[in-house]
Amino acid sequence: MASATNNVADNPAHSRFELAEDGHTAFANYRLSEGTLTIPYVESPIALRGKGTAGRLLEGVVAHARARGLKIVPICGYAVAWFQRHPEHDDILK
Repeated sequence: MASATNNVADNPAHSRFELAEDGHTAFANYRLSEGTLTIPYVESPIALRGKGTAGRLLEGVVAHARARGLKIVPICGYAVAWFQRHPEHDDILK
């Protein structure tokens, strides 16, 4: 079975990472510029809130960024708070 992190897909046509769970899709919009992923917005449908979906989504975003050698700039309040709760990922922040 694949982990949730592996299920996070980059949708470059919409400039967002997506994680589908229970028939709904959470997403993190991004802007890519000069080796930096800026995350201005993270959205989790109401049906997925409180289930850890957005956290798994950001774990996947971090995995994608690491694989591509990118740094992350979280702008969205949720993303900023998530990174504050996960200092093990401080090295990927710009």
